[in-house]
Amino acid sequence: MKNFLNLLEIDFKIFVGDIGAAAIAEEPIYKDLVNLGYAHLYAFDGDKRQQANIKKQYNKNTTIIDKFILNGKDCTVYICNEESGMTSLLKPSKKYLEFFNGFSEFGKVIETKTISTHSLDSVKEIERLDFLKMDIQGSELEVLKNGKKVINDIVAMQLETPFVTLYEKQPTFGDIDTWMRKNGFLPHTFTDIKKWSIHPLTKDDNIRKPFNQLLEADIIYIKDPTNFRNLSARQLKLLALFAIIFKSPDLLVNCVLNYEKIYKFKESEKKIEKILKELNTILHKF
Repeated sequence: MKNFLNLLEIDFKIFVGDIGAAAIAEEPIYKDLVNLGYAHLYAFDGDKRQQANIKKQYNKNTTIIDKFILNGKDCTVYICNEESGMTSLLKPSKKYLEFFNGFSEFGKVIETKTISTHSLDSVKEIERLDFLKMDIQGSELEVLKNGKKVINDIVAMQLETPFVTLYEKQPTFGDIDTWMRKNGFLPHTFTDIKKWSIHPLTKDDNIRKPFNQLLEADIIYIKDPTNFRNLSARQLKLLALFAIIFKSPDLLVNCVLNYEKIYKFKESEKKIEKILKELNTILHKF
């Protein structure tokens, strides 16, 4: 990682945002950037039950923002069991919860309360964001619509997108994908595709062992590289760096060559040769 930061001439702090940070069950893809001190994490979670978990994962390179991010209006929060990860600003859909094994229990609301939300663009604590991850149980699109100023700087996002809507009035994968494309982003790769078993049949008596039914997916979107002339020097450098994290060497090379066309590296020919040489040493990992 350090070699690529130097070769790409990234001498500035990287800013990562994670909305719904405590909902992470897997290791986040930005973890090394934060833990090694190359990036600062803004972790958003208005659920105080989850904030201790965030503090355990990261230290001085993290700012915890105790706010519900949405649209700046008062909303009802539907609080579910802490371990279920299904607390949401949208009401769980009885019809679709019953369609899947176990979800009627996962999505059981134990309390509701009215809370104040904040739009992403109104949050004063953040300097800027270069990468954004969201896993907020159905509210991703509403956050995007009310965060266009911040999103303008972002070069890549990881979003949880539903194929089946577990909440009432929840936007689908298609709704989110259409918005992202209209706002200059291109789908790049899925980091996870989740399936789930349909009620009442299970496989090996395990509700978590699916057959074929799609549930949701985590997808990476990137600023459309074909519009590279509209990207700043910072954005092209970071998109090249994130390509390493995404294990996308072809995207890295594309960004490096496009950067050279517009902005030029120091020692241009030698620098590109060094980047390609360094890339060749890690290709076996992809």
